[in-house]
Amino acid sequence: MGGTDDNLTAILYKQGDLRLENRPIPEPQDDEVLLRMSAVGICGSDVHYLVNGRIGDFIVKAPMIIGHEAAGVVAKCGKNVKNLKIGDRVAVEPGVPCRHCEQCKTGKYNLCPDVIFCATPPVHGNLSRYYTHAADYCYKLPDHVSLEEGALLEPLSVGVQACRRAGVTLGSTVLVCGAGPIGLVSLLVARSMGAGKVIVVDLVQGRLDVAKELGADFVIKIDTKADVSVTAAEVEKLLGEKPNITIECSGAESSIKLAINATRSGGCVLLVGLGPPEVKVPLVDAAVREVDIRGVFRYANCYPAALALVASGKVNVKRLITHNYKLEETLEAFETARTGAGGAIKVMIHC
Repeated sequence: MGGTDDNLTAILYKQGDLRLENRPIPEPQDDEVLLRMSAVGICGSDVHYLVNGRIGDFIVKAPMIIGHEAAGVVAKCGKNVKNLKIGDRVAVEPGVPCRHCEQCKTGKYNLCPDVIFCATPPVHGNLSRYYTHAADYCYKLPDHVSLEEGALLEPLSVGVQACRRAGVTLGSTVLVCGAGPIGLVSLLVARSMGAGKVIVVDLVQGRLDVAKELGADFVIKIDTKADVSVTAAEVEKLLGEKPNITIECSGAESSIKLAINATRSGGCVLLVGLGPPEVKVPLVDAAVREVDIRGVFRYANCYPAALALVASGKVNVKRLITHNYKLEETLEAFETARTGAGGAIKVMIHC
């Protein structure tokens, strides 16, 4: 294993059963490119599939190649491909929509009912040596942008979608609930969009330290025994006002309650984190104060903006990478991501 012609691949067979196997190198279709994969980040959803075997209605019923935060080098082009050539370094946008439905035509292709999204059952992902993908959903990287940064455009695009949906703009006052990878990229994007003040809350001090390093004005370590109103009051005290936008990245019921409670009247609560399918929240409080509650599902038309943020130097995503592993060390890498050992934020696998 590890030579130039093998296709070592990480395959999730079922809950708790992740294996490394050699698979045939795929052949690109006319509108696809064959990529020699370079960097693949481990996402929380990847870990969730490994630990639970499902996310909501998406259930691992057959062996599935894992991984979707990815970048690689073009090794072969289908006959119709004009935008890329062999040797190009590219970031992979993992969701390829139908391009024909109403959602696609109106630009909301993330809501396409027939979208093919990497490592979402039954669709295979790209944690392998070689992988084929639609050429028009591959983005060429400038020479000064690394392949690791290219892989991180995926979570960064979630941050772009979140801040766009929430209406972050010059002078916005933003509360970010959760300092995991998505909370941290939301912080980075909010700052780049001109947010005046950003405060981040989390349970883990180490992650809050990283948030402070990445530009948070204030951080709060949440006391799980404290009432959300106490934390909301602390947020207001530190900011000098209530935030007009809250980006909730944990999915925890208590955190959603905090988001609604802490946001000023007429503001917006943006739900990014996915928790249980039903949660008990103070909806009437939000309604009578005209607090908008909006959701986010992945992203649409965000990769170019995410790439521009990284290429311009306005956003530094490299700080998110805390651990690096070889493809052969995938099982160890997933264990690190699952346990959060060593203060893990983003675990990167090098193919």
